[in-house]
Amino acid sequence: MTKKIFRSILSAVVLVLVLSFSVVTGVLYRNYTEVGKKQLKDELSIAEVAVEAEGEEYLRQIDSNQYRITWIAQDGMVIYDTKVSADEMENHGDREEVKEALESGYGDGSRLSDTLTIKMIYSACRMKDGTILRIATNVDSVFAMLRDIMIPLVVVLLLSILLSAMLARYMANKIIRPLNELDLEHPAENDSYEELTPVLGELNRQHKTIADQKDALTKKQNEFDLVTASMNEGLILLDKQGMIVSMNPAARQIFHADADSVGNNYLTVDRSLTMTKAVQSALKGNHREFQEERDGKVYQFVLNRIETEGEITGVLLLSFDITEKAYAERNRQEFTANVTHELKTPLQAILGSAELLESGLVKEEDRGRFFGHIKKEASRLVTLINDIIRLSQLDEKSELVKEEVELYELTEEVFEVLKVPAFKKNVALELKGEHYRMNGVRGYLYEILYNLCDNAIRYNVEGGKVTVRIQKMRNQIKVSVKDTGIGIPLEHQDRVFERFYRVDKSHSKETGGTGLGLSIVKHAVSYHNGVLALDSKPGEGTSIIILF
Repeated sequence: MTKKIFRSILSAVVLVLVLSFSVVTGVLYRNYTEVGKKQLKDELSIAEVAVEAEGEEYLRQIDSNQYRITWIAQDGMVIYDTKVSADEMENHGDREEVKEALESGYGDGSRLSDTLTIKMIYSACRMKDGTILRIATNVDSVFAMLRDIMIPLVVVLLLSILLSAMLARYMANKIIRPLNELDLEHPAENDSYEELTPVLGELNRQHKTIADQKDALTKKQNEFDLVTASMNEGLILLDKQGMIVSMNPAARQIFHADADSVGNNYLTVDRSLTMTKAVQSALKGNHREFQEERDGKVYQFVLNRIETEGEITGVLLLSFDITEKAYAERNRQEFTANVTHELKTPLQAILGSAELLESGLVKEEDRGRFFGHIKKEASRLVTLINDIIRLSQLDEKSELVKEEVELYELTEEVFEVLKVPAFKKNVALELKGEHYRMNGVRGYLYEILYNLCDNAIRYNVEGGKVTVRIQKMRNQIKVSVKDTGIGIPLEHQDRVFERFYRVDKSHSKETGGTGLGLSIVKHAVSYHNGVLALDSKPGEGTSIIILF
C-alpha cells in the first residue's frame, strides 16, 4: 500500500509539473515569438530609412546570418535579396505579407520559405515610392532564444521531480505509519484517522464475535475431548481424505499411536488390509463392522460415514473391547460341549447296564455288580448336575442371605465328610489356626473348603497329607489349603480354574470328580470379593491361598 500511495502522489506531482512546464514553455514560446516579431518590425523600420536614403547600396553592405532583407517592386518582382540573387527568385506578388503591405502599408506572416525551404517569419512595409521592403528571420532564432532559458527550466523540472519523489515517499510513509501501528487485537483502543473509525468499530465487533465463537468452539472441543477421553471405547474421526481429525486416548492405546498422529493419514497408525478396505468402503457411504484380535484382545470395529448437508465429509471409527464377551462365548461353547460330553458318559454307562439287565444276558450272580455300576454312574450324574446348578447360581450373582460363618468349625465339618475318602487314600487331614468369623454365604464357603480339600485328597500321593490353615492378617482372613500331592505343571496353572479343565485327562476317571470343583471355588471366592492364588510344583504338592 505504501508503494501505491507513493506512486499516486508522485504521479500527480509529475503530471502537474509536466503540465506546468508545458504551459510555461507555450507562454514563453508565444512571448518570444511576439518579441521576435516586434524586434523584426523594429529592424524593418531601420532598414526602411536606410534603403530610402541609400537604396540598393545599403542592402549590399548587409551581412547578417540572422536576418534576410528582400526589396520587392510594386508588381511583385524582386529587386534585391540579401541571401539569393534576384534573378533566381520568382514573383512575390502573391505573398501574404506583400499583399497586406501593398494594401495597408504593413504586413507580416510565417511559412516555409520556397527559396530556402525553412520556416521563416516575415515582416513587410510599403515605402514612399510604393515598393515593398521585407525583412525575414528563421524560426530557429526564436527557438534559440527559448532554448537558452529552457535548459534551466528542465533542470528545475528534474530537481522538482526528484524532490517530489522524496516528499511523496515521506508522505506515503507518514500516511501508512498509523495504519501499520494499528492494534488489530484491540481495535477500539486505536487513535487513528477519523475515516477509519467505522472500519475499526466494525472490526472490533467482528473481533468480539470471532472471540465468542472461538470460546464456544473451544468449550465444545474441550467438552468433546473430556467425553471421548473418559470413553473406554476407541474413537477416531477421519476426514474425506482419510486424515485423522481426532483420536481419543483409548484409540491411541489400541493402535499404539500418540497425540502427534492427529493431522496424519490413518495409514500411519494402521496398515492392515482389512481396516484399509473398511475405511475406503465407509468413505463411499457403506456401513462396515468386523472383529479383529490385537495384542491378545478381541476388538469389534464399527465404521460409519459422517454426512454434512447430504455430503460425505468423513468417517467415524469406533472400537470396542469385546474380549470378555468373546471369551465368555468361547467358554459357553466349550461348556456346552463339555456338559454334553460329561452328561453323555454316565448316561451311556447307565443305559448300557440297563439294556444288559433287561436282555437277561447277565448272570444272577453278576446282577448286583451291574446294579452297583448303575448306582455309581447315577450318583456321578447327580453330582455333575448339582455342580452345574451351583455354577449357574454363581454366574447369576444373585443376592443370597449372608450370615456370620465360623471358618474353623466349617472346615471341621468338611473334614468330617471327607474322612472316609481320606482314609481310603491314606491321606492325613490337619487343621491349623484359630477360630475366626466372617460375613458370607455359608453354602458357598462350604463349597470352597470342600472342593479344595476334596481335590487335595484326590490328587495326593499314598500316605500324603492335607493341611488347612486359618489365620488373621491385619484386616484380612487368610485360608490356605496345602497338599503333598502330584502338583500342577506351570503351563496348566492358569487354566485349572476353568470349567471341565483337567491337567491329565487320561486319569480323570481314576480320580473321579466333575471337573467343575475349582471353577466353583473361583466363582464363590469372587462372590465374596476374595483373592485367589495358587502355588504348585510337580512332585512337591500344591498350595492354594484365599484372602477374604
